[in-house]
Amino acid sequence: MGWWGEILRVDLGRNVVSKEQLDEAALSRFVGGRGLGAKLVYDEVDPKADPLGVENRLVFATGPLSGTRAPTSGRFSASFKSPLTGLLTDCNCGGFFGPWIKKAGYDAIVIQGASKEPCYLSVSDQGCDIFNAGDLWGKGTLETDKILENKHDGKVACIGPAGECGGLISSVIVNGRRALGRGGIGAVMGSKKLKALVVAGKKKVPIQDEKRFERAVDVAKDLIKGKINKGWSLPVMGTPSIFHILNAKGMLPVKNFQESEWPFEKADLISGERLRQDFISGKQGCYMCPIICGHKVTLPDGNEMKSPEFETLWSFGPDLDNSDLESIVKAGALCDDYGLDTISTGATIASAIELVELGKLKADLRWNDPEKVLQLIPKIARMEGIGQELAEGSKRLCERYGAPETSMSSKGLELPAYDPRGAQGMGLAYATSNRGACHMRAYTALSELRGKPDRFKTEGKAQLVINMQDRSAFEDSLVLCRFVQPVLTPKISSELYAGAVGIDFGVEDLMEIGGRIYNLERLFNLKASPQKDDLPPRMREPIRSGPSSGRAVEIEQMLVEYRRLRGWSQSGIERETLRRYGLF
Repeated sequence: MGWWGEILRVDLGRNVVSKEQLDEAALSRFVGGRGLGAKLVYDEVDPKADPLGVENRLVFATGPLSGTRAPTSGRFSASFKSPLTGLLTDCNCGGFFGPWIKKAGYDAIVIQGASKEPCYLSVSDQGCDIFNAGDLWGKGTLETDKILENKHDGKVACIGPAGECGGLISSVIVNGRRALGRGGIGAVMGSKKLKALVVAGKKKVPIQDEKRFERAVDVAKDLIKGKINKGWSLPVMGTPSIFHILNAKGMLPVKNFQESEWPFEKADLISGERLRQDFISGKQGCYMCPIICGHKVTLPDGNEMKSPEFETLWSFGPDLDNSDLESIVKAGALCDDYGLDTISTGATIASAIELVELGKLKADLRWNDPEKVLQLIPKIARMEGIGQELAEGSKRLCERYGAPETSMSSKGLELPAYDPRGAQGMGLAYATSNRGACHMRAYTALSELRGKPDRFKTEGKAQLVINMQDRSAFEDSLVLCRFVQPVLTPKISSELYAGAVGIDFGVEDLMEIGGRIYNLERLFNLKASPQKDDLPPRMREPIRSGPSSGRAVEIEQMLVEYRRLRGWSQSGIERETLRRYGLF
C-alpha cells in the first residue's frame, strides 16, 4: 500500500471528470511525486507540443509518504512541459496541499485541455466539481486563497495576474505562502483558464507495514530534532541563515554575477541575522514538519507578511546591488501575490540592468533602485511596457537585444544564488540539471562548503553530482523535504518507503529508481528541445576578487567524466543505459 492506486483526471476542454486506476508496475518503477509526474507527462505529452496548448498536461502528484506521519512529508510535485525552457519540468512544494490531495483518495490529479471560461476545481474525497472563476480572474493569490479556503474549507493552489497573462516566469502559490515557482507553471495553468485548485480530504493514508514504518519514523524524527533543530539555524532564521556563509566564501552572486562577494556592511543589512533581530514575528510550518523553517515578518509600518527565502533575499538584494531589506520583503510579497517566480524575476531584472549599462537596452533601470523594482513587478506580472519583455525571462530578453551572454541561465532557466565558480560541483549540477539551472537537483553546496570534497577541485564531482541527482529524484518522489537530506541517510528513506508500501527495499533499489527517473526526464527533453549541458560564458571567466578570486568553472572536464559515468553521449543516451533502466 502507501498508494491509493487512483488518479483524478480533469479534461477542462470537455468539462469531464473521471477516475482511473494506476498501473502497479508504474508505481513500483516511478514511486510517486516527481517520478510519477514525469512518467505521466512522458506517456501523454508529445515532446514537440506547445507548452501553452491544450496537449500539455499539468500533473499534481503525491508520493507514498504524503499525508502520513513521516516527518516533512507535507510536500507534493507538479509536472508539466515548461513554456520557459521547453523541457519536462517539475516543481516541488510544501505546506498542506499535497497531503490533502492524498487524504482525498488520489495519488495524482491530471489536468488536460483548456476551459473556455475561467474556472477552478474543488476536489475532495466526495469527488471533483468545476466552478466558474470569472469573479476571481484578475485577483491576486492572497485574496484568491482566502476566498476559496473559506468557501470550501480546503487548501488552495492558485495563480495571480502573471499566470493569467501568460508570463513565462509565472508561478503557482500554495496555501498563500508556498510556491511552485520555476519554469512558468503559472502560465500553463493560465493557458488552461484554471485559476485555482482547492483540495480537502479526511481519509487515512494506508500504510502496509505499520511497525516497520513507525520504527523508521521514530529514527527520522530523532535525527531531525537532534541535528537540525538543535544544531542548525533553519528553525530560527529559515533559509536566509546561509547568507553570510556564502558571502564569506565568495559564492554570493552580485550584480548579475559580475562579482561574487558583497561588502560585509551591505550583506549584514539583509542577512538572516538581521531578519531575525528586527523583522521576524512568528513561524509558519508545513504538515508533519518538526523543523518549522518558515517565518512571518512585521514591517515598520505594521504590515505582516511572509519572510523571504534566501533566494528571494539574493535576487532582489545583491543581484540588484540593493541592501534595503524592507524593499526586498515587499518585492517578495508582491511576486507571491502576482504569482511570479522570485529567482527568475530578480535575475531577469539584473540582466536588463546590465543590458542598459552596455547600451543595448534603453530603459530607466539601474543598480540599487528598490523603488523602481517595486514599481516594475506589477508591470512584469501584467506584461505592460517593458514588463512584457521581462516576463519572458532573461534568455529571450538578452537574445532580443543582441547580448545572450548577459543572461545568467542554463537551458533557459535562470541560475539561483550559488556562484558555481566557488563550488565546482554546483557548476556541474546546474549544467546537467534536467529542468535547467537548479540547485535542488543536486545540492552539492553543503558538502563543498564543508570542504568534503574541496569546493575548488573537479575530481570526484561527477560521481557526487550523479549520486545526489539520483537520490534526490527518488526522495522527490516519496515526497520528502530536501532540508532533511543531510541527516536522513538513503537507508532511512528506504526504510520509510519499505514500511509504507510493504516490500523489501534497500539503498541500491533507491538509487536505481532515482537513476530511472533522471534518465526518463532526459529522454523526454532530448526529443522536446535538445539543449547543451552548459553554463553562461561568464562562469568560464575567473572571478575578479574575493575569497574565490581567480576561479572559473572547469565544466568540460567534469562533463566528460559525468557522461561516461551516466552512460550518456553528447547528444543522447547510450542504448545500454536505456536497457539498464528498462526505458525502451
